[in-house]
Amino acid sequence: MQQILTVPSQIGPLLKAARKESHLSQAELARRVGISQSRMSELELNPALISLEQLLAIFGALGLEVAVGQRPGASTPEW
Repeated sequence: MQQILTVPSQIGPLLKAARKESHLSQAELARRVGISQSRMSELELNPALISLEQLLAIFGALGLEVAVGQRPGASTPEW
């Protein structure tokens, strides 16, 4: 599965779909990540509440990775 995320609201459905594709319940995924099932449910429903640390832990438990790249047509930031 490859998906480009551009807004936080896309994270919840992505997490839910990846969890189901991995045949994991919310409770099992939460156990693997070290959070409660209710917190996992909350993150799927309201992904704006997720911390980067939690997001990376959940992605790791689901076998997902984060890739960062420049959008086509976007200007290069001056850092």
